[in-house]
Amino acid sequence: MLPKRFAGRCLALAGLSLTFACGAFAAPATSSPVGSNNVTVADPSVPRPSGTPCVVQLFQDDTFTDFNTRPYSYTPPSGCGKHWSKVVLEADFSVTAGRQFDRTATLWLGGVNLYFGTTEEPSSTVAPSWHVERDLTDYSTLLSAAGNGQAIIGNVVNSTYTGVIHGSARLLFYPASMLAPAAQVPDAVYPLGSDAVGNTTELDSSTSQLAKTLTLPRNVERAYLDVFVQSQNADEFWYTCVPDQYAAEVQECGGGNFREAEVSIDGQPAGVAPVYPWIYTGGIDPYLWRPTPGVQTLNFMPYRVDLTPFAGVLSNGSPHTVALSVAGADNYFSATASLLVYLDPHAQQVSGQLVRNTLVSQPPTPTIGDTLQQDSSGNITGNITTNLSRHFVIEGYADTSRGRVQTTVDQTVGFADTQGFTINATTYRQVTDQLTSVDGVSRSRIGHTVVGEYREKLSYPLHLDINEQVATDGSFTLATIAHQDYQKHSAHQLFGISVYSAKVGNTVDSADTLDFDASGNLTAHTGQHSTQTFAFHDSLGGCYRADVGTLDGVVSSYDSGQGCPDHRNRVYWFSHPDGSPDNGDIVQAW
Repeated sequence: MLPKRFAGRCLALAGLSLTFACGAFAAPATSSPVGSNNVTVADPSVPRPSGTPCVVQLFQDDTFTDFNTRPYSYTPPSGCGKHWSKVVLEADFSVTAGRQFDRTATLWLGGVNLYFGTTEEPSSTVAPSWHVERDLTDYSTLLSAAGNGQAIIGNVVNSTYTGVIHGSARLLFYPASMLAPAAQVPDAVYPLGSDAVGNTTELDSSTSQLAKTLTLPRNVERAYLDVFVQSQNADEFWYTCVPDQYAAEVQECGGGNFREAEVSIDGQPAGVAPVYPWIYTGGIDPYLWRPTPGVQTLNFMPYRVDLTPFAGVLSNGSPHTVALSVAGADNYFSATASLLVYLDPHAQQVSGQLVRNTLVSQPPTPTIGDTLQQDSSGNITGNITTNLSRHFVIEGYADTSRGRVQTTVDQTVGFADTQGFTINATTYRQVTDQLTSVDGVSRSRIGHTVVGEYREKLSYPLHLDINEQVATDGSFTLATIAHQDYQKHSAHQLFGISVYSAKVGNTVDSADTLDFDASGNLTAHTGQHSTQTFAFHDSLGGCYRADVGTLDGVVSSYDSGQGCPDHRNRVYWFSHPDGSPDNGDIVQAW
């Protein structure tokens, strides 16, 4: 039997200076990046209306060398009116050449998260820089008032870890016009965290909570929760862990590999949020992510939970506790969430009740199975499976100025994971196949008439093949193949008529092999190559596609606009007829 394999995850490799990325949303290159070893992604920038934006600088060229926060003051822009068609956060980061871990990066204002991602790791010869963007239009009410914010990028700089991180961030406000009218945005934004300026909360176990007790206005018409949960520490590689009863046998982390964010109101289950298996640029094998990181590694996208069935309850004038936890958390997840509330402009009091909630009777308890076999020599082969599928309906009504609006959230959430093992004297191989999925609809009725409907299908496929082979002299290789995917299909109807639909896909495939001597020192790596494809199209004819290929740490191919010859510069601005915000990723037309 092999000793516990060399865990090439988040490597701080002796004798090497590696720096890789862990979070940002980069704009497509304006010129061909072929031949570059700097960060290159296929992700698009946030679409903008025409016109000149007002710019508010949050901070300029701040240096991050410790774990202290970097505070800033914010004042709304002048000269762009009080209502905007679009608000975009832009941030630019860099790290000096040397050695440094990937670091978590967050930006805040008034306790509300503006950006959540990770940083790029450098190398001894590459000082990477990258650009990130986030559409903050739904947070316009927050941005309409002055406040205090801070940037947090905890970093260690000493004689060993020498990479110094620099960053700048600004907000761009696009004034409303006839061609780009003011966006319909939430009337209030409430952070769930306790820090008045902003910070994440550590969720160590399934019972840990991020919670806030709020007394909301008495005319809440709709409510949504934007959720971020980021794996940290022992939970960083949760997607490769196994249930505790198998951990020693297969020499893998325990705690299981099912993770799901749970939302509750006053202790009652109110919704779920899938957890994306983000892989940071120091993860598994750092060369996999050089110079193209994994899906959303540099810029996490929040998941939006529809809490509208609770609108009538939330409007009753009593304090209510909104809470977030992570099922399966095993030290730990870093979490933040923001409650977005729409108010009835023509009613001082909205009343209502929750009338159905089948999620209450369905705790997040997966089914575990295995086909493991061990022969007389101690060699192990077989699979460990973890599965959970839940269909639930949450229904409530609110008596509004439009009449009684009955809202139903009907969802099926799924998790299927198979961990395959081959363990003997010369091989330690673990193959992970995981699929997290959501298929749901939010539907609003007045009487028997369906006035609005939003359908959404999400899937997060993950495939990892980690294969360690030991030679007779004790040297060994660690070959990794990684496949990440993010697929989303959304569709809107108004009074039964389809008014908009969109599909977005973000796929990264990467492979590399590390070579080690008998003492465990890295001697070389071979065969690094990766591809990323980002594709989007919608029912209005909007289309975007970009492809990036890398080879041996250098961009080998780049194609932006492939497959969209007639629409490369075509941008559409869709305002949801029912006013409902979309789940926080790219769903605008390109």
